[in-house]
Amino acid sequence: MATRMVAEGLVSGLGDDARLLGGRRRADGKVVFPLPLGAGAEAYDAIELPREGTLWSYTVQRFRPKPPYAGPGDDRSFTPYAVGYVALPDAIIVETRIETDAIDRLRIGMPMTFTLQTFRTDADGAEVLTYAFRPSKEGDAP
Repeated sequence: MATRMVAEGLVSGLGDDARLLGGRRRADGKVVFPLPLGAGAEAYDAIELPREGTLWSYTVQRFRPKPPYAGPGDDRSFTPYAVGYVALPDAIIVETRIETDAIDRLRIGMPMTFTLQTFRTDADGAEVLTYAFRPSKEGDAP
């Protein structure tokens, strides 16, 4: 089965080698995510961001987002998910989906690990991936 990312330029690699791609501005070293593409991109060097971070803040998306959201299903079949910010050491805070089956066990400051997850399956059968973070094993609540 074919796989592709939900957008170009978000990650390098696949599986356990996947990393978020950010940009470091040449003028002052400021780190941004995602890596700028198009106009202005020449001002940045591509960098791989850390795979580990800490949960900085989160909330729960309890209703299907409005268009142009291109996720699976409809309003009746929508499944709530956590979304939040993960602080990546010496880099940046990124907005991300939080992959967990236990939203009530999320805690600010808990260790998080980068992962890829299926966002949807297209009509041609291609698996469309997006990035997310999940609680690290040592960060999981008992």
